[in-house]
Amino acid sequence: MSQLQFFGNGLPYVKTSDYPGVLISIEGTDGVGRTTQMIMLREWLEVQGYGVVETGWTRSPLIGRTIAEAKQGRSLNRFTYSLLYAADFADRLEKEILPALRSGFVVLSDRYVFTAFARDVVRGCDRDWTRDLFGFAPIPQLVLYLKIDVPTLIRRAISRGMVDFFEAGMDMNLGDDPYDSFKQYQTLLTREYNNMAREFNFHLLNARMKPERIHERIRTIVSDFFAQRKFHNWQVPDDVEPASKPTSKKIAAAAASQAASVRSSTPNP
Repeated sequence: MSQLQFFGNGLPYVKTSDYPGVLISIEGTDGVGRTTQMIMLREWLEVQGYGVVETGWTRSPLIGRTIAEAKQGRSLNRFTYSLLYAADFADRLEKEILPALRSGFVVLSDRYVFTAFARDVVRGCDRDWTRDLFGFAPIPQLVLYLKIDVPTLIRRAISRGMVDFFEAGMDMNLGDDPYDSFKQYQTLLTREYNNMAREFNFHLLNARMKPERIHERIRTIVSDFFAQRKFHNWQVPDDVEPASKPTSKKIAAAAASQAASVRSSTPNP
């Protein structure tokens, strides 16, 4: 069992040894198939008997709507962009991620703070400033990086139709044509992801492969990781009927109960 580690100073009220769960992040630029792999991995883990909690970028009930409205108004500069995403992550960390890890669950994150690291630097924020801003974030024990080349990514984007304003980096004034801007922006993002892959030891996965092949590779990586860390699934006595094994609803209820307990007993940082 490994203790939590943080990108910076962490959270003063967190005892790192009290969080036996595992945090797994799936990273990659837009259009690489993260959502598909999240669904397949969660289903496989639950079949194996693991408790799974899923979280994702801009999914905070408190901040997510604010981000969506700000993006619609296109009123975000590079600093407010970063600060809003940091607030979104902080809310999900407090209410979803830490309670689940404390309960011994597997937390699957569809993107993590690495997304902010890449986007903020590309948008001109100081690298150290961004890292310090997210210094309270725990470092995932496992990062699965769906790597893809920009030409393939462009073909996928074209097949989906018009690209998103921010997804194309149009706020950065890279060009008037959305697809040309998309190409330049995604090239810069990919470069940052590739640098972080070396820095943080991401597990590289070829996003050009068929989803089933990628999933097989992910299964192998996760299985080996769990075996090395001796991270076991739910232990059910032999004399208990299979129907008594924890279901997704029971897991979710347990996580919610744990979250309430943590919030009521933990002082504000």
